[in-house]
Amino acid sequence: MSEPNPDLLPEGLEDRLPREAAATTRVMRSLQDVMHGHGYDRVLPPMIEFERSLAARMDGINQRRMFRFVDPASLRMMALRSDHTPQIGRIAGTRLAGAARPLRLCYAGQVLTIKGDALDPARERLQCGAELIGTDNVAAACEVVSIAIEALQAAGAQGVSVDFTLPDLVDTLAEKAFPLAPEQIEAVRRELDTKDAGGLVDAGGEAYVPLLYATGDFDTAIEKLAAIDAGGALAGRIAALRAIAAALGGAARLTLDPSERHGFEYQSWLGFTLYADGVRGALGRGGTYRIAGSGEGEVATGFSLYPDGLIAQVADAERGEDSVFLPLGHDRDVAARLRSIGWRTVAALSAADSAASLACTHELSGSDPVKL
Repeated sequence: MSEPNPDLLPEGLEDRLPREAAATTRVMRSLQDVMHGHGYDRVLPPMIEFERSLAARMDGINQRRMFRFVDPASLRMMALRSDHTPQIGRIAGTRLAGAARPLRLCYAGQVLTIKGDALDPARERLQCGAELIGTDNVAAACEVVSIAIEALQAAGAQGVSVDFTLPDLVDTLAEKAFPLAPEQIEAVRRELDTKDAGGLVDAGGEAYVPLLYATGDFDTAIEKLAAIDAGGALAGRIAALRAIAAALGGAARLTLDPSERHGFEYQSWLGFTLYADGVRGALGRGGTYRIAGSGEGEVATGFSLYPDGLIAQVADAERGEDSVFLPLGHDRDVAARLRSIGWRTVAALSAADSAASLACTHELSGSDPVKL
């Protein structure tokens, strides 16, 4: 069977052409420079690992989203990473188990999934993030959220906003304040996800209905959340959210949706989503979580950025780079001097080459570039 076009890429994969590739390099460097400046050391885990290691390191990792295959050497099942975070957890719990805590690590690279999301068909995405391992208190959350905002702004994001959530909210309330039978918990979560007040009542979660309205602008929503009489079960969470919001000092717009769960499968008491003006969908997510290990594992706080949407925006907004055409017989020392001070040079390889045909903005004349 012959393919209609053997040069087509598989669904959800694409090439990055020169302009977008250049924007990708600049954006990723800007993100990582901010993390490095705050004391986060970069690690480079491999693209593939044993499936069991990737899937067992954290709760909520979906193995069905991973590309899997049998390793010819070990005959064990391997997988391509769909998320860096479990790999960072493995490194922290093994190679760096004896390092001082809190341990600050960052990463950048590609992740792959078998299938894209409904609103985003991409199966290969860039991921860049930071993990603060060994603590998940308010101070750690303040640091992580503020670095995520700063990194996005440094990369060119405008109008950054942060939407907070409480991933363990239902579990916390179901224990005592708003008791639920074990078989009711998942039904209540599902109706909260769909924002269906009638469905919540039918599922036995009438007490949870006010959570549907404690959403929106942070200052307004946090007051609505505080007004819910939960017997003090939410007091610590609310105080923590207020402290984080105050620490950010207006660096970004803040909103709250306390019952949001999508994308927070392994987060514990805090989760947040990052957005920016002009970029469709979320630019990143983060929060507190636990790394699997001996005993109950180790707590951590971190975030993952997915900057592809921002890269596309930056690439569209940037004009092409200036470049100097070097004619045949040009002075190589002069050309080297120009490159050393930041010029981009394009040398002629034949008499047919010209500044116009090679899309140059300048041409070398004597020892100086002349604008065309």
